[in-house]
Amino acid sequence: MIEHALLRDIKKDLKLVEIELNYYVDAPIQPLADSSAHLLRAGGKRLRPAFALLAAKFGEYSLDKLLPLAVSLELIHMASLVHDDVVDESLTRRGRPTVRAQWDNRVSIHTGDYLFAKSLILISQYEDARVAQVLSQVSVKMCQGEIEQISTAFDAQQHLKDYFYRIKRKTALLISASCQLGSIVSGASDEIVKGLTFYGYYLGMAFQITDDILDMIADEAELGKPVGSDLRQGIVTLPVIYALKHSDKREELLEILVDRRKGQPAVLRAIEIVKGCEAIDYSFNISEKYLEKAKKQLDVLPNIKTKRTLQRIADFINIRRY
Repeated sequence: MIEHALLRDIKKDLKLVEIELNYYVDAPIQPLADSSAHLLRAGGKRLRPAFALLAAKFGEYSLDKLLPLAVSLELIHMASLVHDDVVDESLTRRGRPTVRAQWDNRVSIHTGDYLFAKSLILISQYEDARVAQVLSQVSVKMCQGEIEQISTAFDAQQHLKDYFYRIKRKTALLISASCQLGSIVSGASDEIVKGLTFYGYYLGMAFQITDDILDMIADEAELGKPVGSDLRQGIVTLPVIYALKHSDKREELLEILVDRRKGQPAVLRAIEIVKGCEAIDYSFNISEKYLEKAKKQLDVLPNIKTKRTLQRIADFINIRRY
């Protein structure tokens, strides 16, 4: 996660976002209240609210105006996670049982729907139509990305453009929207809004690439889930795409990838093959290129403390190990 020191300027406000999240995930029906609270207690990076708050520093910062946006962004993200866990049949997330593991798929689906509906209530408070427009468009594209991931599972014939299409919709667009809308709600200039929008997009792409790398190289305790989860589910990530093209053991990797019943020993062998052909370094280099693009977008921003925070966050993305 983003180191706490990088978010020191908004630490108190993020605590208030957390309080509001606890309020909004509550429900009059006990199983729904319990499952929503369970998901919230699992923790998380709260990146989307954080980026909205940081972006708002470049306009007229008002936490009262920002809170509904910050909470709605995290609710949308949480809804997508609980739905993902159903699709992926995941039993753990961040080292804790998922909602589907604790209850069942039906409760999980309705929990996700409930959280998304609560986000709509919050978004409706804004008179600026751009808030609802951006988040509705992003939500549609997030669904497209998830369907694309499902339909291409165990398909080894994927190209870089397929991968970038997927992670753009899966991760980058909501981070981009967080930066964009935080600056819009605070009344920042069009030039600043544009710069922060592209900063969030490029940073989001790099964030997902490093996530996919960490799925292979991170410590399981820090990662909060078993390594190789993507491989096990047949999700073809950037390191795998590189290895399938360049590894001298690509035939063996292909055989493991398309096997829908592979066990952990086969997953670990696939990771060994990927690590043995410079796929990890290649993927980090691609991530670094996106981060350089992200930092370039900050040139249009006024030289305030938050600008340097955004620069340091970009620097941190490629060195994080969890």
